[in-house]
Amino acid sequence: MKSDLERLGVPIGRRSFLTAAAGLASLGVVTQAQAQQFPKLPPMPKSWIDAEQISLWPDGPPTNGFAAKPLPPGWPDIMVRNIERPVLRVFRPATSNGRALLVMPGGAYTFVSILNEGVDVARTMTARGYTVFVLTYRLPDEGWKGREDVPLQDAQRAIRMIRAQAGRYGYGADMVAAVGFSAGGHLGATLATDFAQPVYRPRDATDALDARPTAMGLIYPVISVTAPITHTESAMRLLGNAPTADLVARRSPASHVGADTPPVFLVHALDDSAVPAENSLIMMRAMQAAKRPVEVHLFEEGGHGFGLGPADKPCGRWSTLFAAWLDRHFAAKG
Repeated sequence: MKSDLERLGVPIGRRSFLTAAAGLASLGVVTQAQAQQFPKLPPMPKSWIDAEQISLWPDGPPTNGFAAKPLPPGWPDIMVRNIERPVLRVFRPATSNGRALLVMPGGAYTFVSILNEGVDVARTMTARGYTVFVLTYRLPDEGWKGREDVPLQDAQRAIRMIRAQAGRYGYGADMVAAVGFSAGGHLGATLATDFAQPVYRPRDATDALDARPTAMGLIYPVISVTAPITHTESAMRLLGNAPTADLVARRSPASHVGADTPPVFLVHALDDSAVPAENSLIMMRAMQAAKRPVEVHLFEEGGHGFGLGPADKPCGRWSTLFAAWLDRHFAAKG
């Protein structure tokens, strides 16, 4: 039998460390008083606070209209909102393997989940030698004009800036992969298919660099933006309540897979009630139709938002599979 939170679509994996009720309160699903009854969350990790930051747009982002929204009392700071100035946080390995990884956490395009889909991933991948950059991208429903392009603007710029910093951090400019989770997986799929789409006016030499990732990991991603397969909240935050057919088509990444789409690695749990596994299968079929490299791992259980996953379940091994897959594709490129 499903719990009340499951019926409301709250990700199972995040429930252990996120104040799900706080998010629901902000959406009017529960009252703020009810939200106060839930246990407190872990504080912002010190490693996140101490991490070096790189501003994506030192002179301000390419679009305007940002309007900060009041947060409910007790809103957890590990669910980042009101992002006016997107940044990359840098996590460096003890010994570099010559590669970089861009991480795009999820959060239904309503917040950025920087702990389980950011800091935890950075810790695991820096241990493997990757220089990891975790992106806090702008959220499309925070007043920005051209909302459907705002996250992609940040993701394209992030890859370009990571390439521009290769000499400084000690990895190859052509050795830059990316991974996205949930709504961040939608952003990752959009970046993989629309890396060359002109969504902002170039402003410096960095913008002449290629925004195509070498390889892309998509972990329980939102791919479809239409019912019944989509995650309704993510689609609404990105496209609004009544998007046109053209807008839906513009942000349906599986429809944009082509000959230049980088290799894709997909992970999904079959019991994911928030973002159906069909999303990953849609992307898989599109990659196969375009004859592009794709690897898919479907797990019996895990729900949604499990991050690295529990060590005692098969879904908790995806990062090892991902690292091995990256090894193969980086080796093929070299």
